[in-house]
Amino acid sequence: MPDFNALLAELGAVNVDSLRRKYLKNLSVYTGRSVIAYYSSWLQKQTDSPQKVAITDGDMTGFMSCINGLDKKKGLDLILHTPGGEVNATEALVTYLRAMFGKDVRTLVPQLAMSAGTMIALSSREIWMGKHSSIGPIDPQVGGVPAHGIVEEWERANKEVTKTPALINVWEPILRRYHPLLLASARRPFKWPTKSSATGLRTGLFHI
Repeated sequence: MPDFNALLAELGAVNVDSLRRKYLKNLSVYTGRSVIAYYSSWLQKQTDSPQKVAITDGDMTGFMSCINGLDKKKGLDLILHTPGGEVNATEALVTYLRAMFGKDVRTLVPQLAMSAGTMIALSSREIWMGKHSSIGPIDPQVGGVPAHGIVEEWERANKEVTKTPALINVWEPILRRYHPLLLASARRPFKWPTKSSATGLRTGLFHI
C-alpha cells in the first residue's frame, strides 16, 4: 500500500475520483466485502458552518445511493473520518446500516472518528485502527458548540454571579451569545448519545 506522498504523486496523473475509486475497489476485491468511504475535510478546510462537515440527516441520501445495488450478504467495511455531528442523524444512520447489513459492519478509522463518529464505530462488529488512529469522546454538539461546555459555562457564571453580583458585568457579554432556549437544548442531549452508544456497543462489538 503506497504512503500519502506516493498517492499525491499518483494523483498528478489522474483525477481524485478515479484514484479514490481505484483503491476502494482494490480494498473490496482484497476483503471480498462492500466498501463505503465516509469522510469529511474538516481538518483541511476551515468553515464558519460546522454543519457543512458534520453528520446530518442529509447524509442518509448519500448512503442510500451508495448501498443501492450492493450485495448485502458481503457485509460492509465503512471507512470513517469525521468530527461527528447530529445525534438523531447518527442514530438513524446506524439503524439503516443495521437494516441493510445486519451486524456485519466493520468500521475502519484511518485517522479520526470523533463524537458521533465514535457512536457509529461502537455500533459496528469490529473497529480497525492504525497506530496513529483515534476515536474521541461522545461529545454532543449544539450549533457546533460542545453541549457540556455551554452547560458548564452557564453553571459557572451562575455560581460566580450569585456569590459576587458585581461580576454580572463580566459575564453579560459572554452569556449574551446564548439564545434563551440554548441551555435547555444543551442539557437535553447528554443521556441520548450515551444510551445509544451503549446499545450499539452491546449489540455490535460485544455481540450480545
